[in-house]
Amino acid sequence: MDPRAERLTSLDARLVAIAKKIRILGTLSWPSTMLDTFLEGWRRGEPQLPEPPREASHHDENLSALASLRAEIDQSDPAGRFLDDTAGSYAMAARMIDVRGTPEFLEIGRALYGMPGDPLPGSKLTHLDAAEQLLSATASLKDAGVQSEPSYLIGSEGARDEMQLQLDAFFGVGVVRAVVDRSLGSKAAAGGSNVRIRGGTGFSHSEIAQLLEHEAYVHAATALNGRQQPVLTSMSLASPRSTLTQEGLATLAELVTRTIDIARLRRIALRIKAIAMALEGADFIQVFRFFLDEGQSEDESVRSAMRVFRGGDPRGRYVFTKDVVYVQGLVAVHTFLRKAIASHRPVLIERMFAGRIHLSDVLSLEEDFDSGLIVPPKYLPKWAKDLPTLAAYLAFAAVAYRIDVGTLELESILPAVDH
Repeated sequence: MDPRAERLTSLDARLVAIAKKIRILGTLSWPSTMLDTFLEGWRRGEPQLPEPPREASHHDENLSALASLRAEIDQSDPAGRFLDDTAGSYAMAARMIDVRGTPEFLEIGRALYGMPGDPLPGSKLTHLDAAEQLLSATASLKDAGVQSEPSYLIGSEGARDEMQLQLDAFFGVGVVRAVVDRSLGSKAAAGGSNVRIRGGTGFSHSEIAQLLEHEAYVHAATALNGRQQPVLTSMSLASPRSTLTQEGLATLAELVTRTIDIARLRRIALRIKAIAMALEGADFIQVFRFFLDEGQSEDESVRSAMRVFRGGDPRGRYVFTKDVVYVQGLVAVHTFLRKAIASHRPVLIERMFAGRIHLSDVLSLEEDFDSGLIVPPKYLPKWAKDLPTLAAYLAFAAVAYRIDVGTLELESILPAVDH
């Protein structure tokens, strides 16, 4: 190993060790018992604002270790800048955790994840505008009967077994395990070793396929690919700076593989709208009612509201804005892939899966990819390998998405007939 790689390996190992002590979602999420207590009060007609645990957390030691690490990084080295940017995002996250429930929590979250009023890349639309348009477009389909409840749901244990067969086929037997977790707030979450699904929950076959594409073949795959890097194993970390790209890539995977449905699109859009409401002062109960009115079950509504208020203030204004990244990430990744293919650089698509990285890293680390300091991903979903089909989808989508069907009548779309 040359001196540069040796130095980077040492810095990388220190970063990974520190980052593992900074648990963002695990710290911010509320215990399931709190959600159960809220629903019990709601069903009695006596809803009470939840009082999330406020155990003090102090990351002073971790922040000091990150500062010392960053002081030793060579900023002129692209791989060094990657380490520094990753360390910096963890430092912001640590500070955010320590000040949860305060205005500063919101401000740090704004810097890490953005806000509903921020513009989408290359567009005059904001995240909230896009969410409103998605809800409007899908409402007409919903009213036309396109959205229907699945006729059959599989229990969490059955879903786990079905997923395990697919995980073994993709990763190899026993590499990634499907695990039932009754305390999980979201329906699924993935790391490099397992894909967790919420216990006591029903899953449709289409939802299992959706979760595999999103959680397993993107999140788990990129974590494993990052873990197998010879130098920069920090590419396996779910760092805050990689969140936008990761969620954009995973949501695009659902679109490309046609595993996404109207309910899923609406959930993404509704979360953005709920964040905007809470920022304006809506409290937990009002946001819960909003999700209920939009057709979600009581159980899903309380969990959706929790996503907005975790780490924030249940009375409103100071909330967790992470869920705005899904739409921005989807647009950014979609555009990046189109440009990569149009620029005759399809290798950039493969490199997006080398670890949990930011889109900018694919370009700034290009020399290290070329030199072999960063190795190609071992696990790559089928759709990312099939470049002709992916290019066709992206090219047609770029044209079709410019047509506003809301301004058209069916008859006006028909071609003129020459008699």
